[in-house]
Amino acid sequence: MPWPKLDWETQPTGPLKGIRVVDMSTVVLGPLATLMMADMGAEVIKIENRQGNTPGDMMRYAGWSPTGDLGPIFSALNRNKKGLELNVKDEEGKRLLTDLIRDADVFFHNVRMAGMERLGFDYEAVKAINPRIVYVHCAGFGAGGPHEHRQAYDDLIQGASGFASLFEERDGGRPAYAPSLLADKTVGLFASNATLAALLHRERTGEGQFVQVPMFESFTWFNMAENLYGATFDEGDGKLGYTRSINPRRRPYPTADGFIGIMPYSDKQWATFFELGGRPGTMEDERFATYPRRTEHTAELYSLIEEVAASKTTDEWMTVLDENNIPAMRYNRMADVLEEEHLAATGFFERREGEHMGRYRSMRHPVSFSATPANTYGDPPRLGQHDTEIKKGE
Repeated sequence: MPWPKLDWETQPTGPLKGIRVVDMSTVVLGPLATLMMADMGAEVIKIENRQGNTPGDMMRYAGWSPTGDLGPIFSALNRNKKGLELNVKDEEGKRLLTDLIRDADVFFHNVRMAGMERLGFDYEAVKAINPRIVYVHCAGFGAGGPHEHRQAYDDLIQGASGFASLFEERDGGRPAYAPSLLADKTVGLFASNATLAALLHRERTGEGQFVQVPMFESFTWFNMAENLYGATFDEGDGKLGYTRSINPRRRPYPTADGFIGIMPYSDKQWATFFELGGRPGTMEDERFATYPRRTEHTAELYSLIEEVAASKTTDEWMTVLDENNIPAMRYNRMADVLEEEHLAATGFFERREGEHMGRYRSMRHPVSFSATPANTYGDPPRLGQHDTEIKKGE
């Protein structure tokens, strides 16, 4: 099944070229995971069904688009994929999905397992069709716990994992959700990583397997990696939350004309920074003399940085900090990122002109492979755009 003719000449070149993924995932988590694979050359067949008044993946309609069904979030997460409209509840849909699974390397979905069992595509049924299949289920909660039947969405997981409480710890007042679909995107990367690990196992042994990626457990692991902190050891103080990350002064520092990120790390960098800011001898204070002491007194240290940062303009700071090898970055608003000089130099944002979408902005896959480069070779598909090619087996 070759790709349909594209608007540009590039074709899949990545390290996953030759891998076929049958993808029944929707919204953000699953499509992000399969996007990673598609960018790296896998042939991803995105299966969508018309549900009520919403044809296909609901993210098609999040945000304005020229077509009405290729919204910005959907477009960001579904390039390089073939689109197949399929009703797997009818016999023709079951037959076609069975045929696709028979020749696939990965079957990927975020449907609750009870639903897949009713459809006849649980792991044991799919394994009977293709014993080498890597079957990836993105679940809300892991099997065996009291929540395994529940649905999960980004907001719910940010709250349940303790992540939303970090804002309460830092700022006081109410807990809050991050202004980003952080749980969805993070767990999507877990899912992509897990799929590749299972494919490597199959390459070595010939054995397929069932892989479950639970959203709650995965994001809780992500959150607690640094925030288990004082509760890690039985004899610890039991205080959760990494002192540096939950400090309310951990934020861009105001300069004389804007904001900047400043991150001295070594003893030498800290001493030099305060000398440049007119505060020599600051690191002789026992509160700041060593890394463990600085960690204990993060609030006081960050307060001093904020005072010192205001003494120069952003450009002045960037110059002297670079000259002295002290980590720093210019603060950018969202709109500034579109014109950021490093991203421009590396070609991160790409301009495309698609057959259905007109002119649009896309992001280049961020990882570099010297022998098998990832690339962008297909526009996000319209609903059912590749039905004919797939159903005819062309």
